[in-house]
Amino acid sequence: MRGWKMLEPLYQQSHGQKGRLSIQIDPTLNRSPERMIEQAHHFETLAPNVQIKFPAVKAGLEAMESVAEEGININATVSFTVPQVLAVGEAMERALAKREAAGHDTSWMAPVATIMIGRTDDWIKAWAKREGVTLTPGAADWAGVAVFKRAAAIFAERGYRTRLLAAAYRHHLHWSELIGGDVSMTIPYGWQKLFNASSVPVVDRWSNPVPAAFIDELIEKVPEFVKAYEPDGLSIEEFETYGATQRTLRGFVASYWELVGTIDDLLVPNPDVKA
Repeated sequence: MRGWKMLEPLYQQSHGQKGRLSIQIDPTLNRSPERMIEQAHHFETLAPNVQIKFPAVKAGLEAMESVAEEGININATVSFTVPQVLAVGEAMERALAKREAAGHDTSWMAPVATIMIGRTDDWIKAWAKREGVTLTPGAADWAGVAVFKRAAAIFAERGYRTRLLAAAYRHHLHWSELIGGDVSMTIPYGWQKLFNASSVPVVDRWSNPVPAAFIDELIEKVPEFVKAYEPDGLSIEEFETYGATQRTLRGFVASYWELVGTIDDLLVPNPDVKA
């Protein structure tokens, strides 16, 4: 919480108490539901319409279900697989049902489950390189799209009220293959400029299947893809140790401490460095 507490006055100055805020739980707390819940309670006081981002690991699922039942909107992130977002969808249905049973309105709530599709691709490629597995060029670039489309089909079938969101773009398939879907996409400005300037036709591809040859190859050669693609590919206990999760949490934790270090340098400048 230390890094955020230093930045909180800057947020309030630039956005005011009526601003919208989407904020991520301190990644160093990812194994403590109690501390994540405590931080979420603090974040919820900062602005109306706040959405709090929790990691889709066992402790994060417990924390997000608890605060959603209280009426706090969540975004499940650090998520790369069908099993993870299905667990989020189930957790949110339980939380919303409990809230409704207690007589509270849930129509305004909008839980989100993110699949970081580009990071799914990244992990499949990293695993194949580590294990010396040769894939057909382009096969791994469909992994995240395949995971996302399969998850969306199951969400629609089960009627989950949680909305799927695609993130972590690496190439145009992460946008073009989702056109026409009733889903959310967080496209960074740089990618948006590239997409807008590209010659890729803007047509509905949502119902188009992922090329079967690529799916078959990934299933045959890459067990890490099977874990991500199959609804029962991972248990909740395994979410934390899935390769994409570990890679992302390591990066998030490193960025957190880098931010804290930057703030420390501002508060107590290094006298050995010329200003």
